[in-house]
Amino acid sequence: MRTRGLNTTGEHAHMQLQAMFEVITSEASYLRSLQVAVFHFQLSPALRGAVTGAQLQQLFSNLSQVKGTSERFLLQLEDHLDEDVFLPGLGEVVLKNCPAFHRAYVPYVTNQMYQEQLMQRLMKGNSRFLHVLRTLEEQPICQRQPLKAFLVLPFQRITRLKILLQNILKWTRPDSELAKSVGLAHEAVGEIVSQCNRNVQAMKQKEELVILEKRMDFSKVKPLPQFSQGRWLVHEGELRQVLVQEAGLGYRPQVSMKSIYLHLFNDLLLLSHLKEDGRFLVMDYAWAGHVKAELFRAKPLGLPEWSFYLSMARNHRDESRDLVLKAGSEAQRQEWISRLTSH
Repeated sequence: MRTRGLNTTGEHAHMQLQAMFEVITSEASYLRSLQVAVFHFQLSPALRGAVTGAQLQQLFSNLSQVKGTSERFLLQLEDHLDEDVFLPGLGEVVLKNCPAFHRAYVPYVTNQMYQEQLMQRLMKGNSRFLHVLRTLEEQPICQRQPLKAFLVLPFQRITRLKILLQNILKWTRPDSELAKSVGLAHEAVGEIVSQCNRNVQAMKQKEELVILEKRMDFSKVKPLPQFSQGRWLVHEGELRQVLVQEAGLGYRPQVSMKSIYLHLFNDLLLLSHLKEDGRFLVMDYAWAGHVKAELFRAKPLGLPEWSFYLSMARNHRDESRDLVLKAGSEAQRQEWISRLTSH
């Protein structure tokens, strides 16, 4: 009998085989849940009649493709199990399916943020949808699980598959052929999970920027075209701008402060005032490459504690500008200086 790195004796053999079987049994369970999501919810005439075609597409995305990918994967796993109960080629089967996993899972997970937002809007503003949904969720086939629980299954599954493969490696001889194939499969699945995470983060950043752009008032400065294109928020917060007025020879300068809000992006720094309506009135901005921040000894100069210099070599008027800013604590000052100087 071919072992290819399988442990054939003792507890390790049992744990290894159990770990390998779990890939199959958990995939079968997952597929059953996907079938409920597609056949019971997505294809429900009542649910389809309660939303528009575009909403239905956004709500379920490419879930049917995910289901089809799972069906083919499970069939190959079961065929391999019929050939050899010890599943020596499990890693190859997983690796063979990774391109299909990527095509199905990455778009689905990337869309999840919009999926969740649409679900919230429909539940709040579409009474017909809510009634149909509650009726469907109460059916025994759902086992008291809401639609939301079914819709998050794909990302949970691809993440769990990575963990299952890692568990197999735990019980497999490192120098074996099985360890090599399962290791390659683990790396490939891990890359899919990483791509999903990167896409989700990018979509969140894009959404945050679109929302932030709507709160920006550029009426006092030259507007920025394509504000949300290829840009993401690095750090933001409220500081105090220190204003110094000379009081004459022999007198300490008069110091006053006013609130100023900073938005630091990957390529841009915005300085603004927070308006009563919650919008930001942009007073100045500069590209990140023209911005510097420096520590200085504030006390001998009669300036507030936790102050620092902000220098813009070229602002939106192509002029240089220096400001003294005050943080709320030493930690906040250090963080701002670190963020501003690392760009």
